[in-house]
Amino acid sequence: MKRYDVVALGELLIDFTENGISGQGNPVYEANPGGAPCNVLAMLAKAGCRTAFIGKVGRDIFGDRLRSVLEEAGIDASNLVTDAEVRTTLAFVETLPDGDRNFSFYRNPGADMMLREEEIPEELLAHTEIFHFGTLSMTDDGVRRATKKAVQAAKQSGAAISFDPNLRPPLWRSLEDAREQVAYGCSQCDILKISDNEIRWFTGETDFDAGIRKIKEQYDIPLILLSLGKEGSRGYYKNIRVDAAPFLQDDTIETTGAGDTFAGCCLHFVLKYGLDHLDEARLMQMLTFANAAASIVTTRKGALRVMPEMQEVEQLIRKAGL
Repeated sequence: MKRYDVVALGELLIDFTENGISGQGNPVYEANPGGAPCNVLAMLAKAGCRTAFIGKVGRDIFGDRLRSVLEEAGIDASNLVTDAEVRTTLAFVETLPDGDRNFSFYRNPGADMMLREEEIPEELLAHTEIFHFGTLSMTDDGVRRATKKAVQAAKQSGAAISFDPNLRPPLWRSLEDAREQVAYGCSQCDILKISDNEIRWFTGETDFDAGIRKIKEQYDIPLILLSLGKEGSRGYYKNIRVDAAPFLQDDTIETTGAGDTFAGCCLHFVLKYGLDHLDEARLMQMLTFANAAASIVTTRKGALRVMPEMQEVEQLIRKAGL
């Protein structure tokens, strides 16, 4: 047995999310710890998985706080590098009326962009069942090389590779550059988590099945997980397609971290059953659980520190009669 269930690499940052209006009529922002890869790990840690993170923060109050939050969440932070020259990345999140979000990043540069090849812990990557990454660690040349080194080290150790494009257009020099890196991720992964808007953008197909078909024709990906927001989710495994209904909540306030919660739950099921032993019933169980967990997160501010307990998710599923 390997030492870790999942190791992730990427951004760890502060999400300043709207939290009301001050007495003077100004928006009030709450400093929530975030970053998609760590959100995924936080959900996995709630499921009892052994997790570790590779990334970089600044030597500042936010970097110190983020390290403490990882440790509090049960995520191994021993490979979180501190940069004395560059500040921790910040993101300001505007919540739209439908619960979706706009992001403004303070990252020019941010510490997460400054991770270098020589800082990749190859020994750690030799001891994980799954390696998870996204594209925010591929927006600039240095961190891109570091990410690709980590992917190759994990693959050589026999780890399954999990990839979530997590497209943030403002962070890219061009969307063609983003497309090239998403294509790289698809060419390397065994598990692809992709959203409805991402698959339309990447494949040019408005029909989701047609988009998945196009990806399958070009890349050999055993498991593709499609998140559909308010429409639920789909799973594609070999010749099986499963649709799972959403858990809509009256008290939803924002969607930050919902996709990451969904991804973390799905990786938990992969760890439990393996990529070679999935069937229609297990896929439905996976997606139902992941949809329920993601739904709970939409009722809370932030993500990393508010991932649901397993019992909460199971209770919501029972309440729905599933």
